[in-house]
Amino acid sequence: MNPVEARLRVRYAETDQMGIVYHANYLIWMEVGRVEYCRARGIRYRDMEREDGILLAVVEANCRYVSPALYDEEVIVRTWVAQAHPRMLRFGYEMAEASTGRVLATGETKHLFCDRERRPMKLPAKYRAAFGMS
Repeated sequence: MNPVEARLRVRYAETDQMGIVYHANYLIWMEVGRVEYCRARGIRYRDMEREDGILLAVVEANCRYVSPALYDEEVIVRTWVAQAHPRMLRFGYEMAEASTGRVLATGETKHLFCDRERRPMKLPAKYRAAFGMS
């Protein structure tokens, strides 16, 4: 499936003493990308949780830092489904500086679909097409 783009601007609070974005913020940006991916495909996380009791539990996360992001830079977070299965979903990410396209980081997160009791479950059929499942 085609990537979905989200844009954000690096806030001062996200940087360290060197003026570089602190590494944990990239995981937060990945979450921003996931939420926007779902929204672009007609799904709201909140509705999945409230209405259908579906939780998307992160079971694995990785990030490869390529070039530092700096205060006040605009960042594009590109998000796509790298792998989809009725019980599991893997998102891919690329974060790039908006004006130059300089790649800042790449990453992946793996998620299991869980019920309200946090037990693994299969994703209901009504959501599968949005994640590229048939």
